[in-house]
Amino acid sequence: MQSSNCQAARLNLLKIAGNFYNGKKSTGKMAYPVRDPASEQLNDYKKKLKGEASVLLTANGAPIAEKKASLTVGPRGPMLIQDFVYLDEMSHFARERIPERVVHAKGAGAFGYFEVTHDITKYSKAKVFSSIGKRTPIAIRCSTVGGESGSADTVRDPRGFAVKFYTEEGIWDLVGNNTPIFFIKDPLFFPSFIHTQKRNPATHLKDADMFWDFISLRPETTHQVMFLFSDRGIPDGYRHMNGYGSHTFKLVNSKNEMVYCKFHYKTNQGIKNILAQKAAELSASDPDYSIRDLYNAISKGQYPTYILYIQVMTAEQAKTLKWNPFDLTKIWPHKDYPLIPVGKLVLDRNPENYFADVEQMAFDPAHMVPGIEPSPDKMLQGRLFAYGDTHRHRLGPNHLQLPVNCPYKAISTMHYQRDGNMSIHNHGGAPNYHPNSFSGPKECPAARSPPFYVSGDVDRYDPVDEDDFGQAAVFWKKVLDEPAKERLVQNMVASLRNASTFIVERAVRNFARVDVDLSQRLTDGLRKCGMHINALGKSANL
Repeated sequence: MQSSNCQAARLNLLKIAGNFYNGKKSTGKMAYPVRDPASEQLNDYKKKLKGEASVLLTANGAPIAEKKASLTVGPRGPMLIQDFVYLDEMSHFARERIPERVVHAKGAGAFGYFEVTHDITKYSKAKVFSSIGKRTPIAIRCSTVGGESGSADTVRDPRGFAVKFYTEEGIWDLVGNNTPIFFIKDPLFFPSFIHTQKRNPATHLKDADMFWDFISLRPETTHQVMFLFSDRGIPDGYRHMNGYGSHTFKLVNSKNEMVYCKFHYKTNQGIKNILAQKAAELSASDPDYSIRDLYNAISKGQYPTYILYIQVMTAEQAKTLKWNPFDLTKIWPHKDYPLIPVGKLVLDRNPENYFADVEQMAFDPAHMVPGIEPSPDKMLQGRLFAYGDTHRHRLGPNHLQLPVNCPYKAISTMHYQRDGNMSIHNHGGAPNYHPNSFSGPKECPAARSPPFYVSGDVDRYDPVDEDDFGQAAVFWKKVLDEPAKERLVQNMVASLRNASTFIVERAVRNFARVDVDLSQRLTDGLRKCGMHINALGKSANL
């Protein structure tokens, strides 16, 4: 009798638990937790096939009779080298991974379209903008920056925001972040900066000294560092953050008139961020939080959307701007250079295979189309080389022949490049030299860029007397409210406290040049943590 009562009580608890997961009242029947679309992926695949499995084959297409055991001499072995089923699988398995990205190693991808909603043909002749209502297929990849492929999605880190437009004029890759600025303004510092985000080469541990030593020695990082340690340093998934082309670009119209331009993607889901404590909990309980969130939203038909805007600046305005208009550590004030709407991005399809569609997706800022050109932005100029070089290392010289990277309107893209590893579309019998008399591809004069004038003495210019703190001060005084200021200070203290005292003092002195109140709060917070520092110095308020 007692056993029967225990069993009844146990079943009742299971029913309650099941109904709790389902969010329903008890119906007297057993309820089970509702699984999200990402968890149901394999069941959904099985339903599509209607339970009809295909014949198992080797890589060369031969049917496999037995996949439950290797070929051996007798039941206890040894194995035979003629077991091709084993050799075929194991030799491929040992080569399944490609080098992970040096930065932006972990990310999520999705597909959709870009639709023009406003006419900007007076600024650019790019056909992607040619008419209102025009749709262009796109692919996006959002990512963390510093961590490895297995790192958590909810770390304090900038987020990558890269969009691939499959236009009729070729691929346009707009490769940026979720912030309109960056830490440095000269690409020569990029390898060193990324080294400080990675692991100490001796200890193989993240190192606060490395990070804050570099940051405090390069004051131009101040603006981005304050973004990073503010609430926006940990977005609530990729749907709830903005994206930016970040760099200054050049737009050219059909009359060969040019303006400088910045690109902005504004999320229609609203900006949402995760506070530090919750982010730490998610890093343990759901390290793939952002990837899961994007996949599930699209699977449920809750398609993320973003509005694409541009800012424009004439060449004459660029000459008189208070800051260097090509400095990636600076924004263009919206009151002086207002946002101009262009169109909307809609993400309505998940990847079918992560490796093929996301891991092999390759973005290159040098991939532009007629009407969109680079500016003198030093960081952009450095990336024009670095990205393509990286993809040739990771994916091979023919990575642009992979379906996810191939020009959408030109699968048989014609050029004079041939051969190399994994050449898929090798142009048949077309000539591989230019000029030729045998109907090889010809130039397109209409795509010619207008000439532009440059002059100056060739030298290595280390910027001096540039304002590295003015925009950071505006961010502190006018953008952040009091609770946000307190959280920024707490986040900075939590990181700074791990660095050497002399580095901490140098960093705090830099923040005094933003605002003496910020410096004082940092000093007070660090002293409460047991650090004995004397860091206040000349400030923006004195």
